[in-house]
Amino acid sequence: MLIADDQVMIRDGLAALLSSDPEIEVIGQAGNGREAVEMARELDPDVIVMDIRMPEMDGLAATAELVGEPPADGVDPAGVRPKVLVLTTFDLDEYVYEALGAGASGFLLKDASAADLVNGVRVVSTGDALLAPSITRRLIGDFARRRRHQRPSPGATAGLTPRELDVLRLIARGLSNAEIAAELVLAEQTIKTHVGHVLTKLALRDRTQAVVYAYENGLVG
Repeated sequence: MLIADDQVMIRDGLAALLSSDPEIEVIGQAGNGREAVEMARELDPDVIVMDIRMPEMDGLAATAELVGEPPADGVDPAGVRPKVLVLTTFDLDEYVYEALGAGASGFLLKDASAADLVNGVRVVSTGDALLAPSITRRLIGDFARRRRHQRPSPGATAGLTPRELDVLRLIARGLSNAEIAAELVLAEQTIKTHVGHVLTKLALRDRTQAVVYAYENGLVG
């Protein structure tokens, strides 16, 4: 994994913390967004822990350049794209929305515990998404207020089966695969399959986009 932060002490601290986990290898450190993009293309990390406010190129622009939407022809000359976990001091909604729009897989604040950070890296490395609990609550509350009286958008289910729609609604409530399996009395592997179908049918990148999609289209409230 790669760490991008403009403060040396923070980079070194994060590197020491994350390297203490036997399953995580820190292969590089970048001092700004431009360095992060260049190093990512050279070192091919699975995960980048990315600060937002950095000189030359900020973390949002770097994230968009590294993991933005793939080319229409499906051929990506950059190869496999890294997962980005945004780690910032600034608990601002505009940053959260911009980070998710840029393609970040997770968003944590720098006051997160060491265990939460290590878990965040593990979660996004597997292709799942992660948001700080306080941010998740605000996002859900915001969408709920705006969509409380809105009926589901026409075509919002985009060919989902009733069971897949159930799964999408439970994802939007923040439930894990295991919790959804318990709620629907199904095997966890079956839920994983349903989640995959939901993301594919709706052309969504990950669970975070699924949450946003569900609230934007009035599927929950």
